[in-house]
Amino acid sequence: MALLAKYHSGDIQKLMNDFTKYTIGMDDWFDRIVVPVDSNYPPYNIIKESDTNIRLEVALAGFKKSNINVFTENGKLTIDGHKEPDNEKEYVHRGLANRNFSRSWTLPEDLEIGKVQFEDGLLSIVMSRIVPEHQKKKVWI
Repeated sequence: MALLAKYHSGDIQKLMNDFTKYTIGMDDWFDRIVVPVDSNYPPYNIIKESDTNIRLEVALAGFKKSNINVFTENGKLTIDGHKEPDNEKEYVHRGLANRNFSRSWTLPEDLEIGKVQFEDGLLSIVMSRIVPEHQKKKVWI
């Protein structure tokens, strides 16, 4: 217990690095727990539509559909955005971010991606929780 006392809340990454020295084959599991977040860009909402449906909304003002990639791989939902720099214009004020990004979310195994839609600068991804038949509500009387 004294070993844990030397770590503080700001030292989580150091604790995990020290802990992984004594584990084999658990790297992917630890990567799911400790994921460094570099920025809050692009902004997003997670909306619970029902007990089984969740919608992720990502604000992508200034992006075209051709500049966005949405994919799942190894249990993660990833959204990549790539824009070409616009050096032809001279901006007096630049309030819209014009930078590339990659944002990922870890998905549980029972969540499946449904409808993906990009409209008016808003990317919307509907996800549904898969409920096994034995866990669904059954009315007997």
